[in-house]
Amino acid sequence: MSETYAIEAEGLVKVFGRTRALDGIDLQVKAGTILGMLGPNGAGKTTTVRVLTTLLRPDLGTARVAGYDVRTEAAQVRREIGLTGQYAALDESLTGRANLIMVGQLCRLSKKQARQRAAELLDEFDLADAGDRGVKTYSGGMRRRLDLAASLVARPSILFLDEPTTGLDPRSRMVTWDAVRALTAAGTTVLLTTQHLDEADQLADLITVVDRGRVIAEGTSAELKAKVGGERVLLTVAAESDLAAARNVLGRIADGLPHVDPAARTVEAPVVGGARRMPEIVRELDAAGVLLDDLGIRRPSLDDVFLTLTGRAADDAAENQKEVA
Repeated sequence: MSETYAIEAEGLVKVFGRTRALDGIDLQVKAGTILGMLGPNGAGKTTTVRVLTTLLRPDLGTARVAGYDVRTEAAQVRREIGLTGQYAALDESLTGRANLIMVGQLCRLSKKQARQRAAELLDEFDLADAGDRGVKTYSGGMRRRLDLAASLVARPSILFLDEPTTGLDPRSRMVTWDAVRALTAAGTTVLLTTQHLDEADQLADLITVVDRGRVIAEGTSAELKAKVGGERVLLTVAAESDLAAARNVLGRIADGLPHVDPAARTVEAPVVGGARRMPEIVRELDAAGVLLDDLGIRRPSLDDVFLTLTGRAADDAAENQKEVA
């Protein structure tokens, strides 16, 4: 494997009974960058993270993290990485500060070093005022931020974040995003799993889309959005106007078939250069006598990407294929 990648995997396979959780995953993450791994529930994101962090052994394939083989050099891998899982792993009987100090001492920092590092992280994650309160009094967002702080105590060169902002309020998400940006600016490599395209938009240098244990697409956020037609024009047709007439007008201008929602009285279609073509659309609708309640342009969402790539929405739970706990 190449020395130019902080994380590299080839053909990873992991089987649980009849479920093939990973079906030949390939990954390459350059040092100092953020890879966003997108996928619906059951896609294999968490299983991939667990293999790369040595918590699971792959059945087939190879992977190296920080230059070390995850099978034969697991101890060396663990010394280089930090991990924040989907659920906060904290001792609720302790204060936030005591949790971080405990982690520091487990990482072989002296008590003085552990205290200093705890103070730095409490400040960085906007928890300084709550540092001496019991974790059991923390909100969900505060717990997630403390959990992320704990994963950074030892200043890992590679950080794995498994859906770190699930359930967070907007302010906590922004604090987390700022912390991740600061880490990569300092040279840390991050593998981030998420179901939120806006999170990948904000953070990821490159995105890998996985579904049913396989990589089905990869590229930048802009490249993935291009797969579903870029800008989309959305019309909300007034009750007294003809929905079919609006569909016909947009169909002549659009770069794909319009989608009509009769209940919402909306017509939507991909239109290249949508903003520049709005005057043309308005003129054509006016000529056809179509009245609108609303007219707008939107960028593709995560569901748009997944409906195109997989035929199902990103937040649809996979009934027969769940992430292994």
